Amino acid sequence: MLENFNHLLQKYAHLLVHKGLGIQGDDYLQISADIEIAPLVHLITKEAYEAGAKKVIVKYQDDQLSRLHYEGQSIDTLTDIPQYRIDESKDLMDKKTKKLSLRSADPNALKGVEPEKISQAQRAASKAFKEERLATQANVVSWLVAAGAGKAWAQLVFPDLNEEEAVDALWDQIFKTTRVYEEDPVKAWDDHEARLQEKAQFLNEQQFDYLHYTGPGTDLKLGLPENHIWESAGSLNQNGEAFIANMPTEEVFTAPDAHRAEGVITSSKPLSYGGVVIDEMTFHFENGQITKATAKEGEETLLRLINDNDGAKQLGEVALVPHQSPISQSDIIFFNTLFDENASNHLAIGQAYATSVKDGAKMSQDELNERGLNRSDVHVDFMVGNGEMNIDGITKQGEIVPIFRNGEWAF
Repeated sequence: MLENFNHLLQKYAHLLVHKGLGIQGDDYLQISADIEIAPLVHLITKEAYEAGAKKVIVKYQDDQLSRLHYEGQSIDTLTDIPQYRIDESKDLMDKKTKKLSLRSADPNALKGVEPEKISQAQRAASKAFKEERLATQANVVSWLVAAGAGKAWAQLVFPDLNEEEAVDALWDQIFKTTRVYEEDPVKAWDDHEARLQEKAQFLNEQQFDYLHYTGPGTDLKLGLPENHIWESAGSLNQNGEAFIANMPTEEVFTAPDAHRAEGVITSSKPLSYGGVVIDEMTFHFENGQITKATAKEGEETLLRLINDNDGAKQLGEVALVPHQSPISQSDIIFFNTLFDENASNHLAIGQAYATSVKDGAKMSQDELNERGLNRSDVHVDFMVGNGEMNIDGITKQGEIVPIFRNGEWAF
């Protein structure tokens, strides 16, 4: 076991509750986590109550049970979402429940399961819980995605270590990338947030018309909507309360104009989606639409994602991450988007965040669509950055401003 592991886990729980979610008096908190990391859930629950939370609701998952359900149930059963679950979701939203999702699942948990079952079940859930999804993406409530070290995930990341060593190595990376090893992790995050905000402020002042990506297998022009907003680590919910949506995070992001993407772009890291690893992807765009997509691994799952979900042929997020970010420098492929996206520039298929355009959180779905923000049932990040990527910002007057050179910030 890692030296001082229990102390570090306690510091991590404190960080997630106080900096990540900003739990305070009378808050409701919902935690979604794999049963394997229950000890962390216990610490977070205790921290939340001590911070004044009114109620903590825990939703446990289990990779093995999930696979058994997919294998044993028909598509009709898998897509039948009970009304009581929808009613519960709406009730929790009415209470402005803060949400914590702890990722520790096996990236290959559903490998070999019929892709049609996975696609149909995920689409049904996305539509059933649309109200919750839209509220979260508009920052109506505080939300946070973080991680815990699951055994199967750890063995995939560190295949040369035995199970115990692999889990320790993964916890070590989680603690490093979330600044838990710092004497005061909360202050370390305050400082990190300020650095990222400087980059976002510069980009917001520029208001580029489009971005031009070039690199190995990549030549893509990506339009940006008028009055777009670049965001970084920190966010505010509808009540003006601060939270951090992702821990770790190294990105500055906004929404592209979903109708303006031309060219080709190639992925730089694997993507785990629906319990299946997808690797070596290439996307071709015309008039904002994906016209062709290929992958050397998991292509059927990728094509079902794109073809079976509304809005999944267009993009909803553009995020900038320097190649020299701490996660990138670890030289570890995590097979987990929370980590891999913070090692690399990335884009997202599907839904754009309403907060990525001025006053977007107050707009209807039709108004957001009119302003170029993609509306979709899904939001799936894929990594495209590398040490050879260049990105230019192009103004409406045609001025070219370097943003990235050889994978690093150019300003």
